[in-house]
Amino acid sequence: MFKGFYTVATGMVAQQRKTEILTNNMANANTPGFKSDQTTIRSFPDMLMSAVNSTNIPTENGFAIKNLNPVGAVNAGVYLQETMPNQVQGQIYSTGLNTDIALINSSMPTDEASGNSGQIFFRLENESGTESYTRNGNFTLDGQGNLVNPQGLFVLDANGERMQFDNDNIRISSDGAIFDENDVQVGTLGVAFSENPDVLVKRDNGLFNTLDGVDLPSAYGQANVQFSMQQQYLEGSNVDASKAMTDLLTAYRAFEANQKVLQAYDKSMEKAVNEIGRVN
Repeated sequence: MFKGFYTVATGMVAQQRKTEILTNNMANANTPGFKSDQTTIRSFPDMLMSAVNSTNIPTENGFAIKNLNPVGAVNAGVYLQETMPNQVQGQIYSTGLNTDIALINSSMPTDEASGNSGQIFFRLENESGTESYTRNGNFTLDGQGNLVNPQGLFVLDANGERMQFDNDNIRISSDGAIFDENDVQVGTLGVAFSENPDVLVKRDNGLFNTLDGVDLPSAYGQANVQFSMQQQYLEGSNVDASKAMTDLLTAYRAFEANQKVLQAYDKSMEKAVNEIGRVN
């Protein structure tokens, strides 16, 4: 009986966590470059239940041998194993702003170990001085003319240096070259490449970090990595709002079903305590 409480409780916790993740996805359906989170729910390993019996041997000392009769397998519930961002590229849309840039995947190699396709990111300098990565190209110029992201992190060039401009009258070609108002090339926009983006740590505001803190290699010159950029455009969120809503309702129903089972267990325990154990 008590084991049923634990099994139902784990199901409720897993569905609650899944609901939170789906809600966050829907809240970011219009966030540029946002990658929706995917969840994986797994069951705990099954436990083999056995009955312990004793077989008496007709001897003077009355020896008894214990034997096990298998009853069957029983599970201890489920848990939310992991969440992974869906790296599928979102739709590209026009903004008309010179400092908005969209990264467009043309061809990405597949990692042999994981079977996942590689991914490219804009390079940013975070608060600790190391690099973070994003697909959100919604950039702007700060008060000193530095190209920054919406959180104020510096956008880096291909050499890992900050970029500073007198004004936003710049032109960015499809290969990432940056030209000033006199059509003189003043740099190249930094782009990093990850062979297996699933191992990156997802942070708030659409940022990614490496697990070991080592910067990702440049995407320029990487074998089989082909991409382009489009100025005055942004990559939209890859959240499928209709699917997210359907999954959210399914998670709610699963939570409610577990809740009903929990209430049934509670009533059974109440009956056992108050009626079966009553002494007249």
